[in-house]
Order: sequence, then structure tokens, then C-alpha cells
Amino acid sequence: MEFKDYYAALGVERDATDDALRKAYRKLARKYHPDVSKEADAQTRMRDINEANDVLRDKDKRAAYDALADRVARGGGSAGGHAGGPGGGGFQPPPGWDEGFEFHHSTGQGPADHAHFSEFFSSVFGKSAHRSASSGNYRARGEDHHAAIEISVEDAINGVERDIALRALETDAQGQPNFVNRTLTVKIPAGVHPGQFIRLTGHGMPGHGGEPAGDLYLEVRIALHSLYRVDGRDLYLTLPVTPTEAALGAQVQVPTPNGSVLEVTVPPNARSGLKLRLKERGLPGKPPGHLYLLLDIVLPPADTEAARKAYEQLAQAAPFNPRRHLGVEGDV
Repeated sequence: MEFKDYYAALGVERDATDDALRKAYRKLARKYHPDVSKEADAQTRMRDINEANDVLRDKDKRAAYDALADRVARGGGSAGGHAGGPGGGGFQPPPGWDEGFEFHHSTGQGPADHAHFSEFFSSVFGKSAHRSASSGNYRARGEDHHAAIEISVEDAINGVERDIALRALETDAQGQPNFVNRTLTVKIPAGVHPGQFIRLTGHGMPGHGGEPAGDLYLEVRIALHSLYRVDGRDLYLTLPVTPTEAALGAQVQVPTPNGSVLEVTVPPNARSGLKLRLKERGLPGKPPGHLYLLLDIVLPPADTEAARKAYEQLAQAAPFNPRRHLGVEGDV
């Protein structure tokens, strides 16, 4: 059996605050939760993350774990007479290590959920955890769950109501864990942006001993759009213009995500990549985002005799060398 470094599992230091632990857990849960993760080892990593969170978010378990880790670091854990240590193999908890500690399930993991935890967890916390639960003193708020929802740019601007299907691990009447499919109707408010969380109170895991259920946190993702690129609350649109429009300036029409069409001024002598801002035409919010237009000069094809002559006349009338700054000899 191997000693588990729960702080390393969550990627935090030993002096991490409760807030730091909560943020670390949520970040990792978004990455490895089986409902949303594409990682090959997502299920194993999520189990390790849940296990570390269960211990470190409970002040009694954390105090006992820290005391055990200190004792092991001094050579107090062994198997077969050989000392073990944090991160090493062959670990067995020393006799009487847990005297003075009583463990509770403050993070929403019940006895059935613990069945999926590691051998290390069972050997260290299993008996005390079971005793606490079976004594009738087991009380815990339900565990929070995380999932993702993908919407369109238009939905982010106008808001939308969506039905989402989720698969969650729950315990049945016999205390056995089972995956349960459920459907929720979710109202997405106008103005959401990528990475924002929508909290659905009470839609996480059930509580124990009369404690409330956990919450469900939906991470908003915005689908790729054929016209607009999303950056926070700002939107970007590549705007094609002709060489004539770019050189002389022009009034061109631009579609906006809310369905309207605006007339925009392209300034004379505009270059490709020039960025024009349409104030507060991005995703709504406080403050609202902007819509940025990135000019892209598109050349008419020289696919007819008339077009080729027009290019020849332009070259004669307005000689121009875009490579002058390269200093290439013989290039006029």
C-alpha cells in the first residue's frame, strides 16, 4: 500500500486555506469529471481528487492526516519491518496513530461513496468513518457537482432555456452506489460568457442527517460560430473589403449578432488587420463587451482579360513596391 499525498493530489501547499482547497478542487473537477472530461484517466483522477477533498476539507480528518504524515516522515509507518514514508510504498499506519481524533463527513462523501476510495483511505479512515456514520451522528451537506453546457453566441446574447442530460453517481436505498441519468431544465441568462458558472442550488448530491443537498455548477462554453470569435465578453468579426474600399474609404454593411445590420465607415488607406470597434455590440454585461471588426483586404481575381488589363493599368498609374523595406536589389 502506498502513502497518499493528498496535498499533491489537489496541487496545493500544506498550509492551503479552505478557500484555496475549494478553488483547487473545482478547477480539477472541471477537468476530470467523467461527465465532461476527455482525459483517458479521468475516472481514476476524479476518484483521487474526491478522496483528497474529502480528507482536507474536513478539519478533523485533515488534522489527523497531517499528524500521520508528520509521524510517517519520522519513520513511524511501516510494512514488514521496513519504514515507509509519504509517496513511498509499503506503508501501514502505526498502531494508535488516531488516538484523540474523531472523523466526520463534512464534505458530502457517505460510506457507500468511500467504497470507491483507495486502500490507503480505507486503512486510515475507514473504521472511524464507519463508526461515526453507524452511530447515527453522521451529518453532512451533499457534495457539489460540476458539468458543462455549450450554447451559441446568440443564446449568450439573448438568454435561453435548455434541457440538459446528466449522469451522476448516487446511492440507492441499500447504500450501494449507482449511476443515475437525469434531465434538468436550465435557464441561461442573457450576458453569460465563456468560463462563467451557473449555480443550480440543491441539484448536487443529497445531504445526510438532515443536511441540505449540494449544488450543481454548470460551466458555460460557447460553441464555435461561423462569423464571430468570442473573447470574454468581446466579439471579433473578420470584415472583407476590396482594395478600392480600403484605399479610398467606403461605407460597408456589417451584420451584428442580434440580427441587425450596421453601416460602418472604412477609413481611407486602411490596411489588412486594422481593427474597428463597435462599442457595446458584444455580449451584454456590466460592462458590456464590444464587437471588433478586423479588416481583410480581398483581391479581385485576375481571371478575365478585362480584369488583367485593369491590374496592368493600376500598376502603371500607381507604382508601388510593398517590399521596399526588405532592401532587395533589382526589385522596383
